[in-house]
Amino acid sequence: MTSVAHQSAPDAPPLRADGPDGRVTVAVITRDRPASVLRTLDALAALPERPPVIVVDNGSDDSTCVAVRRHPAAARVLRPRENTGALGRNLAVRHADTPYVAFSDDDSWWTPGALRRAADLLDAHPRLGLLAARTLVGADGAEDPLNAVLAASPLPAEPDLPGRPVLGFLGCACVVRRDAFLTAGGYHPLLFFGGEETLLAYDLAAGGWGVTYEPSLTARHQPDPAGRDGRGHLERRNEVLTLWLRRPLPVALRASARLTAAAVAGEPDARRALRGVLARLPAALARRTPLPAHVEQAARLLDGSGALGPGEGSRPA
Repeated sequence: MTSVAHQSAPDAPPLRADGPDGRVTVAVITRDRPASVLRTLDALAALPERPPVIVVDNGSDDSTCVAVRRHPAAARVLRPRENTGALGRNLAVRHADTPYVAFSDDDSWWTPGALRRAADLLDAHPRLGLLAARTLVGADGAEDPLNAVLAASPLPAEPDLPGRPVLGFLGCACVVRRDAFLTAGGYHPLLFFGGEETLLAYDLAAGGWGVTYEPSLTARHQPDPAGRDGRGHLERRNEVLTLWLRRPLPVALRASARLTAAAVAGEPDARRALRGVLARLPAALARRTPLPAHVEQAARLLDGSGALGPGEGSRPA
């Protein structure tokens, strides 16, 4: 990965603390959940920042698209020809007209003032590439367990960055600098969906961008109680593929051996994950770019701590 030059944001007139703020676009990906995405748009339309919204519809029926277009949030709707998974976020960022982009899923949104706070932090810290927010889950606002994991990151503080440096985040609760995201390549096409965040964090850090957890930013996440089943194998597959793409070969080999042992033992998710790894391994090797030494050192520190990351000793968020 090549480093990028960072320049301070140009001077701009002061913005009202309680009025619209045009610095952040909110990108939402959705598929076949009209009630959920409309609830998210309700919450976004009520924000004092009045952010522009882009909805990437990953193959829903036409009624969902019509309802989104009629919503007062006045979202731009992008309809790729096929389900793009997490890559729909890449599409939204390319179409955004603002310097920063916040991500929501169709079951998550931002609290009042969070986007303004994120934009202020990104304005003030030109090397900052991604801010991971504190996430509250459900109607009662319970702390997502990932908050504590990110807050406990053992990575040392960096004087030119706010918050706690991390190499992981929740995809529906982060804000990115558009230029940094695009320079890093966005979400990797090989992973498609499921545990795709760590690879993006690696690539941002490899390019010299800061990735931090900032608990003063809050996102709400209210997943459907029924959920979407059958994703465990995707996360396990992508955990191993991430290692093959960026980490030293011994780390990738040991993780592959553990997954193989679990598959042989009869774990259904492990069997599906292993098949997915084997099918994509040639492409992963062709696109393999090991991390720079300083990022690999940070990844190893997280491996040893049991904090967020896909390496040895890690625990999934």
